[in-house]
Amino acid sequence: MIYNFDKIVDRHGSGSIKFDGLLPRYGRDDLTPLWVADMDFEVCPEITESLQQRLKHRIYGYACAPDSYWQSIIDWSRNMHGFVFTREELTYMPGVVKGLGFAINYFTREGDKVVIQEPVYHPFRLVPEGNKRQVVNNGLVEDANGKYSMNLDELETIFRIEHPRMMILSNPHNPIGIAWDVEVLKEVAALAKRHGVIVVSDEIHGDLTIFNHEHHPFASVSADAAEVSITFSAPSKTFNIPGIVSSWCVIKNPELRHGFFSWLDANEFDDAPFVSTVVTEAAYKCGSEWLDQAKSYIERNIVAIEEYCAEQLPCIKPVRPEASFLVWLDCRALGLGHDELVDLFVNRAGLALNDGEMFGHGGAGHMRLNVASPRSVLIDAMNKLKLAIEELR
Repeated sequence: MIYNFDKIVDRHGSGSIKFDGLLPRYGRDDLTPLWVADMDFEVCPEITESLQQRLKHRIYGYACAPDSYWQSIIDWSRNMHGFVFTREELTYMPGVVKGLGFAINYFTREGDKVVIQEPVYHPFRLVPEGNKRQVVNNGLVEDANGKYSMNLDELETIFRIEHPRMMILSNPHNPIGIAWDVEVLKEVAALAKRHGVIVVSDEIHGDLTIFNHEHHPFASVSADAAEVSITFSAPSKTFNIPGIVSSWCVIKNPELRHGFFSWLDANEFDDAPFVSTVVTEAAYKCGSEWLDQAKSYIERNIVAIEEYCAEQLPCIKPVRPEASFLVWLDCRALGLGHDELVDLFVNRAGLALNDGEMFGHGGAGHMRLNVASPRSVLIDAMNKLKLAIEELR
């Protein structure tokens, strides 16, 4: 089947944060929304059909997750990434960010230190801070060519001197889109094992590797990684179903797993609603062809943005992602302050993007662009941005 990703779907009035949440976030509701990390593509038909079929049964009572649901997660992870785990090591999670909050509250105490790597997905900072933990930044390093890497020497120093209880790893990295190298992950694992640090790995973008890059689940790279890690993932970003909470968690180490999973069970946080199990199973069993075509379309969108900037907006430099549909735009050559840059995009160009400072240190002068939209929408947005920059100058 050939899927039509050029189709423009009107999402206004559907309760979409991306569209219907513009006014409270930006003060306007007439913007082209290229911010929240979901796609403007219709999901693969098998997901919709599976949900519709279940809803025909007009009793929506308490549900139990079927064995086939758990097996679909296990099979997908093994076949896609070589990540092998058992049913015992797997549980349902009502959202990756919620899972992060659960892990912080269970494994750390007020005042404990949590390491993050900015610029990074902002809940990595907000959730620990909101739970009265101290955030320590092991900032990414940018070279002269705009390529980002981990500062492993600084990370070792932080582990040795600051004695953090936990590190939150964005794997692949959001917003830069880095699919971390195996050797880098092995080094992180070795440092964490040596210094007694738990690594929570957010791998929600792991299925979205592009341009021939591979995702390496952190827990799979070494024995050290398996011992220190808590893995969160989901089909939500992969198959554009974040409105249906369908996340999951894997912990290989029984010393970490038993207490945490028992706590989740005692509080009924690990009970999967039937809509979650239905769509997850359908996605993982039937969605691979849709995903391949979606990633190919996203790659072409990224190339289109790169070519547009090179030819018509050389003052903006896109950082090509190795995973996901989010593009980190380097706008520093414009010479604008934070408020001026936001004003340019929002009020002059009529575009809603995430501003770089949202992602912490190293984000100034950048914007995060969601390219999971029909290409015509993206090109129209770039034309608006070009005109706004010309008028500004």
